Order: sequence, then structure tokens, then C-alpha cells
Amino acid sequence: MALRGAVATACNVGGRPRNPSLLSIPHYLILKFHYPPSHALHRFTAFPIYQPGGLKYPIRAISEATVDPLTPKKEDEEQSPQNWTIKMLYDGDCPLCMREVNMLRERNKDYGTIKFVDISSDEYSPEENQGLDYKTVMGRIHAILSDGTVVTDVEAFRRLYEQVGLGWVYAITKYEPIATITDAVYGVWAKYRLQITGRPPLEDILELRKKNKVCIPLCRD
Repeated sequence: MALRGAVATACNVGGRPRNPSLLSIPHYLILKFHYPPSHALHRFTAFPIYQPGGLKYPIRAISEATVDPLTPKKEDEEQSPQNWTIKMLYDGDCPLCMREVNMLRERNKDYGTIKFVDISSDEYSPEENQGLDYKTVMGRIHAILSDGTVVTDVEAFRRLYEQVGLGWVYAITKYEPIATITDAVYGVWAKYRLQITGRPPLEDILELRKKNKVCIPLCRD
């Protein structure tokens, strides 16, 4: 009886009867509506909705909203600092090469000393990279120091690793006969890199790139 009286009292607060069924809804089942922050919206429009018992609940509808467009950014633009110390020219189509590039990119977030340049990109410009064309750079790794000096082979790796706190990895390659041996081993890898990674010969890749460059302006028209 006491419980029934309490329910009746709750349903008649203010002299206006309320729907007792609302009191039976567990608290954790009551829906809560969260509105977007006001700075993200231009205007709200309120629409009244009438429900039994004469209660009126305003529901706000978004009439306009500002949404920041997601502008895709090139990976190299995000990872390449303006004040770089060394520029790494890499083959973005080489799966094994990209493992090392991604590792250096991750390390470079804390140092900001390496600028990454993908030679496989259609936007690659030899003029901006000491005149090094695609075919030349595909033969072996090249890096360019901020003063314009071009370094290749194991020395390029050593310089790159030094810039991200991993100089100890290649430190021993500064000394003979280790320097000569490591360069020779890398030379073998560079020679057969395309075959090892399951790619066509360099001549076929160059021919395909040439066809693509001819096709691009025609396809756009």
C-alpha cells in the first residue's frame, strides 16, 4: 500500500498526472541524448512533439553543420621536415626497402632530420635531387646531404642511421676491410634486388613508366 501510494503521489506532482509507466523503467535503460558541441553547429531548429498527457518535449534538429574536409596528405609531406640534414631517395615500389624506410620514418618523428623522397612517384624530379634520374637511383641507394653532397651504398645507410640515433648499427663499416666487404655484399643485393623481390627487370619497368607518362595527358583529355 505504501509503495502504491508513493507511486500515485509521484504521478500527480504539481496537480498534473504523469504516466506511471515511466517510473517502471530501470535507470540504466533511460536513453540520454548528447548534443554536438555548439561551436561545430551553425543553427539548431526546435520542433515540438506532443505526447499523451499534454507534455511537450522539444527536439532539436541540426539545420547546418560545418565539417572540416579531410584533405589527404602525402606520406612524404607529413614525414619530411623543412630543415632536414639528409635526404633519402628510396624506391616506394620495393616491399623490402619499405620496411626499412618505415622504420626510419618512425624514428625520424623524434629527430626530424631526414627528408624522404619516393623516386617511384610521378612527381619525382631529378632537378630537385642533384640531377639523379630514376634509372640511376634504382641501381643503388642514394642519399643527399643538406650541402648537396651525394652519398651511396653502405655509407648512405650509415649516414641515415646516424641521424636517428642508430649510428652504432653501421659504425663498424667506417673501417677497412669491413667497409669494402659490406659495399661488395650490398652491391650484390642491389644488382639482384628486383629479382629477389619478384619484380620485372629494370628495362621493363622503365618502359612501363615511359608508357604511363605518355598515357597520363591523353587519359586526362
